[in-house]
Amino acid sequence: MSLPEFQVASPHTLPEAVAFLRDHASTRILAGGTDLVPSMGQKLFEPEHVLDIRRIPELKGIRETGQGIEIGALTTLAEIAADKTVQLLYPTLAAAAGDAASPQIRNVATLGGNLCQRPRCWYFRSGHGLLAQTSDGKSMVLQGDNRYHAILGNDEPAYFVSPSTVAPILIAYGAKVQLFGPKGAREVSAEKFFVIPKTAQEREHDLRPDEIVTGIVLPGKRAPDLRTGRYEVRQKEAFDWPYATAAVALNMNGSTVQSARIVMGHVAPIPWVSVEAAQVLTGKAVTQATADQAAQAAVAKAKSLGHNAQKIHLARVAVRRAILAAAGGAA
Repeated sequence: MSLPEFQVASPHTLPEAVAFLRDHASTRILAGGTDLVPSMGQKLFEPEHVLDIRRIPELKGIRETGQGIEIGALTTLAEIAADKTVQLLYPTLAAAAGDAASPQIRNVATLGGNLCQRPRCWYFRSGHGLLAQTSDGKSMVLQGDNRYHAILGNDEPAYFVSPSTVAPILIAYGAKVQLFGPKGAREVSAEKFFVIPKTAQEREHDLRPDEIVTGIVLPGKRAPDLRTGRYEVRQKEAFDWPYATAAVALNMNGSTVQSARIVMGHVAPIPWVSVEAAQVLTGKAVTQATADQAAQAAVAKAKSLGHNAQKIHLARVAVRRAILAAAGGAA
């Protein structure tokens, strides 16, 4: 694998990084490089410049603030999984980070990169564009092999699935994504950070021109009896992309669910929040029956593209098992 020729810039501050992005249109951001470098080797991206942000100190580390727990965008998945504060306060996030990919990748891959990585859709990765359309506007996904593509949010034109392994649990926990751009810092809820593009010129993230993800913040105050769980369905135990995932957060009052957040991953162009499944659980105790009903509600609007009907069943299984896992333990 050979890389195209490019120049590297290594700023030491966020304003320097944003100014470079403003002045150099053909630029890609390098964090861990586990997505960017292979993509450049495959000639998917051929930027004139690579912006190496690894020398910006405020993008690293895990710290407690008045808002809650902040995790810098350059913090690796391995560091998140091993952090004692994350393990204590947000154990399901620690588990999600610790299950991603392989140990080698977790030691390099960053939180910001995991959130901003591009889709794994093989049409996109083969150079056919984010929406994978023919010259006359028809979808290659609908005409071809779509066994791993979206079963929700797939009304057109986007059929890829969001690949982030930590986004569903971050959304379930109520995290916010921190960004920095020409107009300064801003925050957006993790749920709203992901968007479904309607044209080939749009991106799948709410990133404004010349903006950089700087980290995430998890709420410092949690419900007194918050229970969370997650479940992944994948072919191999490790180093594999899931067919479907689910992350669940339950605010409990004794044995009764006061409120719920149920988020599915790898089933839609965005992490998919199921309001319908949450409504089924609210006001009830978690039992095998109510978990089954909620799981069925989660995929009630799912539809196959022709070759991926099995994902509907797998998503239902992931939701049911994540709900039961959450009900079985605290935090």
